[in-house]
Amino acid sequence: MKSTPRVLAVLDDLLATAAPDRRGALWQLAEHGREMDANLVRLPPGAEVGEHQEDVLDVLLVVVAGSGRVATGAEVLELAATTVLWLPRTSRRALVAGPDGLAYLTVHRRRPGLTIKSSAEAPAADEGGEGPCMLDRVCPDCGRLSADPAPVFCSRCGERFPER
Repeated sequence: MKSTPRVLAVLDDLLATAAPDRRGALWQLAEHGREMDANLVRLPPGAEVGEHQEDVLDVLLVVVAGSGRVATGAEVLELAATTVLWLPRTSRRALVAGPDGLAYLTVHRRRPGLTIKSSAEAPAADEGGEGPCMLDRVCPDCGRLSADPAPVFCSRCGERFPER
């Protein structure tokens, strides 16, 4: 299959047509065979993405509208339209939208898919039992499985997980 460059989205149009109170991912890169992921995320004024850490991937965050702050431990970085922020893997961060909200694009290497182990690696029959249910670790907005055993916010789209 031949890949051809094409326009996938116009971010201004996506922001203008989304409901004003809509929070989270407004768009996601979903092209078959891609080697990276990208998301357009919007936070309403004052909304937060709680402190979290991405252990596997570096993330590039590009502010496309609004303003806000990112706390990276002891340092607070101001964000405004056209700001480009590098979030290295293992860095801790928390986002807060400014008075006009915050819209940003995240770009990172595509996460490897979940894999099923071969039957040769399966546990012995006498170990028994089902694997733990991890539905409480799946983001209700974008479907990402959190590595955190008790997630509060999704590290991909910023959506708050339901209270336990």
